[in-house]
Amino acid sequence: MKQKKAGNKVNEPFTEYGRYSYSDYLEWQMDEMVELIKGKVFRQAAAAPRRIHQKISGKVFAKIFNFLEERHCEVYEAPFDVRLPVKSKRNEDIDTVVQPDICVICDKSKLDQLGCIGAPDLIIEILSPGSNKKELKNKYEVYEESGVGEYWIIHPDEQTVMTYTLVEGKYVPSRLFTSGDVIASKSISGFQLDLEYVFKDLD
Repeated sequence: MKQKKAGNKVNEPFTEYGRYSYSDYLEWQMDEMVELIKGKVFRQAAAAPRRIHQKISGKVFAKIFNFLEERHCEVYEAPFDVRLPVKSKRNEDIDTVVQPDICVICDKSKLDQLGCIGAPDLIIEILSPGSNKKELKNKYEVYEESGVGEYWIIHPDEQTVMTYTLVEGKYVPSRLFTSGDVIASKSISGFQLDLEYVFKDLD
């Protein structure tokens, strides 16, 4: 998408020091994908994600999608807006809007025409070069605070996965999983992911 003409400041979230809401976000027309975390803009590269990122995302999404067929939960992949309200669900009060690589929502009342409003049951992020700090720190914090039940971080280069499960409002980390391990989701009953399948044939 192209940016609107200069002069309309709401369409130009270029400053790190501004504070923005979902109302602002809806007005932006940008070439690159942007996310809001606690009112701060995080811009992603205009170029498409790397091929390996997309291959892993496709494999994981397909496994979850097939598992959830004829079950109550739904799975979505980026680009898909997840709004994480704190004070209220009004657009002007929401200051965190993220686009997880993959998310699973079991409470369908959280789904609307714009995406998801409220914490998904499971979020999976696949790291890209330059995104590690955001995924490991900023998103970790907002996912924990917002009540995302389970958060997985997949590292394509190292072929590892860390999972975090929300227990009494705090994330409890797993051990480091790698090829040969099978991860059993704690939020999506019965779902297991074989990492041998995820990480094979990535060349």
